Amino acid sequence: MQYFDQSLAEQTFAATGSTLRREVDSAEPRLRGLSEDRAGRSPAANKWSPKQVLGHLIDSAANNHQRFIRLQGTDDLRLPGYAQEFWVDTQHYSERAWLELIELWCAYNRHLAHVIALIPEAKRHVYCQIGDGPRVTLSHIALDYVGHLQHHLKQIFQPP
Repeated sequence: MQYFDQSLAEQTFAATGSTLRREVDSAEPRLRGLSEDRAGRSPAANKWSPKQVLGHLIDSAANNHQRFIRLQGTDDLRLPGYAQEFWVDTQHYSERAWLELIELWCAYNRHLAHVIALIPEAKRHVYCQIGDGPRVTLSHIALDYVGHLQHHLKQIFQPP
């Protein structure tokens, strides 16, 4: 699934980094406005709670951080995908303090906004294959990362 509008395909890394920074700055007070109880409550059976969704976004940050850095040092790369359910379950995000998750997510994504903004434009079309997926460019990965984050933030802020 692609999480970004194709019209953004030529957006610069600097602009993508700025978009990510704005998303984090906008989401932080809203996240802090959710109670510990609300953050730990799943909206439905077999659906992640806000804590688990934010944990998934932390995992996404960790996986994509590797991609953003490693792809700048090569012309083509193959990296493993990740089993998101396993990662979320293994780390027991539902047992973590909500404010700790928010602080980690915000700090990590502010760092990634900085990293993305400084990727040289000459690296736009470096290719990567993630797991069994199709080969995609570094530009695609950066844009998709931000779109994925936006998608999951909407889930968190939906009424229970």
